[in-house]
Amino acid sequence: MLKAVLFDLDNTLIHYSERDFFEGYVTRLAPVFADIIPPEKLLPLLISSTMGLLNNDGSVSNAQRFMDMFGAGFESRRIEIWDRFLKFYDDEYDQFRSLISVPEGVRDIILRLKEDGLKLVIASNPIWPLKVQIRRLSWAGIGDLDFDLITHIENMSFCKPRVEYYRQVCSMISEDPGSCLMVGNDPVNDMVVAMIGMRTYMVTDGHLDLELSRHIHHHAPDHIPEPDFRGSLSELSRVVMTLLAQPPRA
Repeated sequence: MLKAVLFDLDNTLIHYSERDFFEGYVTRLAPVFADIIPPEKLLPLLISSTMGLLNNDGSVSNAQRFMDMFGAGFESRRIEIWDRFLKFYDDEYDQFRSLISVPEGVRDIILRLKEDGLKLVIASNPIWPLKVQIRRLSWAGIGDLDFDLITHIENMSFCKPRVEYYRQVCSMISEDPGSCLMVGNDPVNDMVVAMIGMRTYMVTDGHLDLELSRHIHHHAPDHIPEPDFRGSLSELSRVVMTLLAQPPRA
């Protein structure tokens, strides 16, 4: 029987162009670090530090792993650098709301699943702090709702598309993968969880610009099973009703 539903966030519960978003993000972030990092070096450093999360062995949080790389050479200023990121998110991050659109009925879908007694997880790739994840959920109109878990850079030690990320999620919510459903738009980052026996729902109405996400796909297995289900986010409730009547996967 289905016990939990995991939701990707980017281009699943909120829609946007990755390229437009990150170009704006780097442009606004550059002045925050201009006194210590030349603007032309910021983007390569951000990319290499984020990619470094894929090699996290689980012994430290993603936040620590990120700062080990981004803050290399500035060890005495690590706390200051992290605080600059957090202040930027407090002061500037809402500027990106104009780039976001929200699928119709997101809040109703989440509320319906809560009524069904399912555990609900925001399984967004944990490269952002919790405050950013909450802000992005608020853009979707669900920032005030209680989730059983929101993955973020501080509470996770792996990233997508590594299956260890999904195993960590299942451990944190005390459910077996076979009792869970992953809902997302990325054929690699989200659907890879089928490798450990979780059912998958491929959302087909998200933004198709996955150019930046594809940079990390070379860490994925060679073969990923086809999704168990495909459809728009609005069709998810029908699939969930079907799964609630089925036994969990072995």
